[in-house]
Amino acid sequence: MPLATVSRQQTPTLELAAELGHIRDLVFVRDLLRERGAPAAELHECDAVVAAARARLATSAKEASAPHAAAA
Repeated sequence: MPLATVSRQQTPTLELAAELGHIRDLVFVRDLLRERGAPAAELHECDAVVAAARARLATSAKEASAPHAAAA
């Protein structure tokens, strides 16, 4: 398989992994803020950011898997 083809196929996987890592970081920060006594409003803002990132991840995963579903 040509290198360019492998790179294109792996790119969605790498992007999904990066998005998942970003979500983990967001959750870590939110938990750290909670431990340090952050106000509820700030924690709700963090929850909203995490929820939006999870929604983007879900959309990206669906888009990345679409070619595989069409081939099946």
